[in-house]
Amino acid sequence: MDIEGLWDPEPGWLNTASYGLPPKPAWEALQAALGDWRVGRTSWEPWDRSTTRSRESFARLVGADAADVFVGSTVSAAIVPIAAALPDGAKVLTDDVEFTSNVFPWQVHADRGVELIAVPGADLAAAIKPGIDVVAVSAVQSSTGAVLDLPAVIAASKGIDALVVIDASQALGWLPLRIDGVDALIAHSYKWLMAPRGATLGYLSPRLQERCRPSAAGWYAARDVHGSYYGPVMDLDPGARRFDQSPAWFSFVGAAPALELIEQIGVDTINRHNLELANEFRAGLGLPPSNSAIVSTSLPGAQEAFAAAGIRAAVRDGKLRASFHIYSTHDDVQHALEALKPLL
Repeated sequence: MDIEGLWDPEPGWLNTASYGLPPKPAWEALQAALGDWRVGRTSWEPWDRSTTRSRESFARLVGADAADVFVGSTVSAAIVPIAAALPDGAKVLTDDVEFTSNVFPWQVHADRGVELIAVPGADLAAAIKPGIDVVAVSAVQSSTGAVLDLPAVIAASKGIDALVVIDASQALGWLPLRIDGVDALIAHSYKWLMAPRGATLGYLSPRLQERCRPSAAGWYAARDVHGSYYGPVMDLDPGARRFDQSPAWFSFVGAAPALELIEQIGVDTINRHNLELANEFRAGLGLPPSNSAIVSTSLPGAQEAFAAAGIRAAVRDGKLRASFHIYSTHDDVQHALEALKPLL
């Protein structure tokens, strides 16, 4: 697929791990919706159709049935009903640098004995032993860019019947992921899926759906959305949609065309592009190649050198973090290396 003209980033954007840049179809759809909103040109139903499109696109990307996909606003809110369903004294295993959206929702249940156990990512699979009830971890770590050995985690978890809850926010959109063997796979779409902030999507396995109470249920979680506006009669959707939060319409207006474009380009194609650039950058830093689109370096003075050169990246856990996506170029890599050259 020819992607020429779909993005027009200013040179030096190496920060998709903080937020992704919208492709032209997403940007134009959002501007059109905002224009309609400004003058009252339409009802909300056309905007809401983007929620259905996003749900279906997400399902195709991860190999799920759309009936098992819910929509929401944040990863932490999506984890709340899963954490609430844990029995007293349950043990949750995670990475010791896990982003707190997949940490705090478990920890707030410490008063009833739920214990969070954090180990280095390299030791995670080996730590999945009898007594662990949930493995809650990111497919790609935000601070380091480390890619989870998901098959090993799934295999070890299956052996002790532990739930597997994956935060895919730093992975989905560039790393091929499937839901086979996973109980929950949740992703905010404003990073590698290049959507506006406010659109989260997630898969819940049927067995996990049965364990959880849809405690945030509202009108949008009903079997008949348009018939659920008033009154005390509750008839929730029988699938994962009963865990829906009422969607932020404009976020999904931007999300739907962005997700569909990722499908058209192909995650495998995006993966090859991103890793080629990330590894070119790593080679220039004298680092070995990796399987991640995120490069983390503790090179002293790197943050200041990037800022002076107009390169936008991030600092996480005291290290400079650069991230490469489909709109990144070899020129971006060389510009970044030139900025760091005096430090090498």
